[in-house]
Amino acid sequence: MNKNVQFFKEDKKYEDMLLMHHPVSENHPRMPLADRAAQFAPFAALTGYEEEVNETARLTDQRIELDEYEKSVLDQRFQYIRQCLKSGPEITVTYFEQDERKSGGHYHSVTGIAEKIDDAGRCIVMRNKTRIPIEDILELEIC
Repeated sequence: MNKNVQFFKEDKKYEDMLLMHHPVSENHPRMPLADRAAQFAPFAALTGYEEEVNETARLTDQRIELDEYEKSVLDQRFQYIRQCLKSGPEITVTYFEQDERKSGGHYHSVTGIAEKIDDAGRCIVMRNKTRIPIEDILELEIC
């Protein structure tokens, strides 16, 4: 017997089902298509895992400890800035900012006008109100 003929005969076996209407429940409303699609969405078994991997891979810098010579150079520059505060000296400060989530941090450079040196708060206050702790300063340049 020819393969096509046999397939056609087997197909006729379910012909009565092809013309039937789709059953509709009287008790349960039909599910919206968006909800049906959500059933087949990928499942994330480890919620937050990717964020943790990215956080672990994020690099931080270690704080550089200044030697006595470097501290004395910074101190001289502080004294010079203190004398020039009335004229509003423009300075560039490179300082360490501690990371909130892991050990280490990052070095940032800020250029602006120095407004005052707050001895009580141990920081430099810039005109834009940025406060930079003195113990975190790595470099101080007068522009």
